[in-house]
Amino acid sequence: MEIRNMYKNLGISDEVYNFAIEAEKDLLERFSGIDEVAEYNQLKVIKAMQNNKVSIECFNQSSGYGYDDYGRDTLEKVYADVFKTESALVRPQITCGTHALALALMSNLRPGDELYSPAGKPYDTLEEVIGIRPSKGSLAEYGITYKQTDLLKDGSFDYESIKKAISEKTKLITIQRSKGYQTRPSFTVKQIGELIAFVKNIKPDVIVMVDNCYGEFVDIIEPSEVGADMVVGSLIKNPGGGLAPIGGYICGKEECIENAAYRLTSPGLGKEVGASLGVMRSFYQGLFLAPGVVSSALKGAILAANIYEKLGFAVVPDGKEERADIIQAVTFGTEEGVKAFCRGIQAAAPVDGHVVPEPWDMPGYDNQVIMAAGAFVQGSSIELSADGPIAPPYAVYFQGGLTYPHAKLGIMMSLQKIIESGVAKLG
Repeated sequence: MEIRNMYKNLGISDEVYNFAIEAEKDLLERFSGIDEVAEYNQLKVIKAMQNNKVSIECFNQSSGYGYDDYGRDTLEKVYADVFKTESALVRPQITCGTHALALALMSNLRPGDELYSPAGKPYDTLEEVIGIRPSKGSLAEYGITYKQTDLLKDGSFDYESIKKAISEKTKLITIQRSKGYQTRPSFTVKQIGELIAFVKNIKPDVIVMVDNCYGEFVDIIEPSEVGADMVVGSLIKNPGGGLAPIGGYICGKEECIENAAYRLTSPGLGKEVGASLGVMRSFYQGLFLAPGVVSSALKGAILAANIYEKLGFAVVPDGKEERADIIQAVTFGTEEGVKAFCRGIQAAAPVDGHVVPEPWDMPGYDNQVIMAAGAFVQGSSIELSADGPIAPPYAVYFQGGLTYPHAKLGIMMSLQKIIESGVAKLG
């Protein structure tokens, strides 16, 4: 009863509370399976830290050039161990996921090379990196061409067309694990592994990069364990565990990482420079917490899928499907539905919970975007957040939740706003 009163104090009506609790009861067995994956990944992270002799000295601060930064260098060994790769680049100087992806691409492609996506359109912010939408410094400006093969109608890979598309010019293949602002399914590590095996059979020397954003620790293996030459992501998503204040990572083959390091800093300098500036403790502790945090976000996504599916909205993935990432797409079909959902997520936030989000012209997107993110770290989408473009089919993308109780509150609050706005009815 005390818990119920707390929800009531936060603005959750009896009908919304009861609807959500009934949906949750059916999910407890599935949540147990998620806990098992989190336990495995927790042990994996601890073992990597022990293997590389992480010590209190790793948390010391460096400045200036950052030469001989023991904590930075050890952390990169830990990431390489966790992701089972030859090398890793993990830096606060990598500002976000888009920056990490751009860095991986620009450092491993040369004029005349071709970048190829066998998984259709990339995430919106990569369109300007590639040059699909013209932008200063794009790959297109450097004479790097791009082509893609769209997915089949069921969201699967068009293997016949992929085989025809790969040519001598194809230097790097990019695979986006998560759905981005699309309502297609995200790809499991198993599916990614099958695609990598297929393209490597056609062109063994092609570099395969996987955009791993939102997918880390969802499974007990990562794309780097099924043939990816590089996996790339953001530390203010899954692997930062909610503590990393900035940063990105690239894990992969030694040569690919070396190229990225020289591009990030300077030819001749590479990984030798780059001060840690006092963020190492947050990076290490965030990675340590990440498996548990990801499990909380997954539980929230599954609860959201089941609740909105029961109300008749299209959800991807659906309430029973295997999870490939922490993102839950819900298609409302109306602008008001997207707005109401995001306002509910914002109203559940510990930071800026009093703010009402509105659509705006966000850099890197060709439509207005509404974002709900009352986060301790600006833009951190491992924290409870939701966003979506104000354009058909009017879908919202929900992710994050450092704790399951917070994710649960956010879903209830989103439902409360949806009901109050008249977008849907209960019963």
